[in-house]
Amino acid sequence: MLLAIDSGNTNVVFAVFNDDGEVAGEWRAATNANRTADEFGVWLCQLMESDGILRGDINSAIIATVVPANLIHLQTLCSKYFECTPLVVGNSDIDLGLDVLTDNPGEVGADRLCNAVAAHASYKGPLLVLDFGTATTFDVVDGDGNYRGGVIYPGINLSLEALHLGAAQLPRVAVDRPSKVIGTSTVSAMQSGIFWGHVAIIEGLAKRIEDDFGAPLTVVATGGLAPLFAEATDAIEYCDHDLTLRGLYLLNKRNRSR
Repeated sequence: MLLAIDSGNTNVVFAVFNDDGEVAGEWRAATNANRTADEFGVWLCQLMESDGILRGDINSAIIATVVPANLIHLQTLCSKYFECTPLVVGNSDIDLGLDVLTDNPGEVGADRLCNAVAAHASYKGPLLVLDFGTATTFDVVDGDGNYRGGVIYPGINLSLEALHLGAAQLPRVAVDRPSKVIGTSTVSAMQSGIFWGHVAIIEGLAKRIEDDFGAPLTVVATGGLAPLFAEATDAIEYCDHDLTLRGLYLLNKRNRSR
């Protein structure tokens, strides 16, 4: 079995894949750069066992992280608790199966590379991948599967927190889809601005990116808020919850078979 770890700015997601490429278990923890390998290990092993997965069932591991401080703890977790040396997405010895056609390929986040790999495998054709995370990222994958660049925009929760912290009289509000664009209270006005403003950004950027690329792009969305926004705009054609994790699985399969 494979242990796949997606370490983001907000959460660390752990998933176990069986030999058929199916997710046998998935768990997440809040990102904390001070959390040790032992803290991860005790927590994760208990959750795995509750789902009938034993430590000895794991024979390989792969990590994608955008939080460099977490990497050493996660590598130690894999070696100490699961007795395997993990692959690390972004390392020079990893074969991505695609070219990163940007000015500085080493700057591209590991999660965005995983998304590109999985999206090309599932949808083909030129693609625009939207990932609703701490940041909302827009990534272009050409018809050959190569990563061509993209756009990074503040995520919706980050925008909400900034609005609350920057304006003394504005409260924290939940992410929701208001029935009307015009808010009739402070809370509904904030929710409308955040939600429908984000929809307008998605639609506007998707169109501008497609025009810049010069060919139609199939839009695939992933991340926890993807379904909420996909229901509000025709700009998003597919929702794919497991895109990043599936990219990790495919990269592990590609590199372990070499």
